[in-house]
Amino acid sequence: MTEVFENYLSSTEELSAGEISFSAQFFKPIRLKKGDFFIREDEFCRHIGFIVSGAVKAYATDKEGKENITCFKFEKEFITSFPEFVKQEKSRRSIRAIEDSIIYTISYPDYQHLLSQVTAWNGVIKLVMEKEYREKELYLLNYNNRSAVDKYRHVLSSEPMLVQRTATQDLASYLGITQRSLTRAKGQIHRPDVL
Repeated sequence: MTEVFENYLSSTEELSAGEISFSAQFFKPIRLKKGDFFIREDEFCRHIGFIVSGAVKAYATDKEGKENITCFKFEKEFITSFPEFVKQEKSRRSIRAIEDSIIYTISYPDYQHLLSQVTAWNGVIKLVMEKEYREKELYLLNYNNRSAVDKYRHVLSSEPMLVQRTATQDLASYLGITQRSLTRAKGQIHRPDVL
């Protein structure tokens, strides 16, 4: 168990040191290379992951095969398709590494066992779900019905890590604009004023 994960659990103030130590045995590290899948769309969602290092994108694929990115997750964040994980159904989206990543995973049976042994984990999961909800609300408020320039300006000021760590086509998909529109927006914002 890494310090990153233990420190995160400690920071939630939901678990005691003993509960963190007990929980550690249920999480197994996996390494994903850039481009590897954590889960594929239409596969059963059998794990929750915690990103120790690296980053992933979550997306659904439309009928034309185009990725529609719904979120990015970075270090110290949990990943899964939560509704499908809880119901043990097929995922409606894929989660794929955009950087080489180390992720600590827990299987559904181990997750159920952990919840039965350490009820304080319900508090941790509640915090994770509340964060997910807030992020989705902010996404809708900040990126719906805005111009490409306004969307890019917002991401620069509020989520600069996305600009630094994601590919242009992925960022465009996340913002709901074409790659060409994003390139134009970047040009308008970063263009030096001409006298």
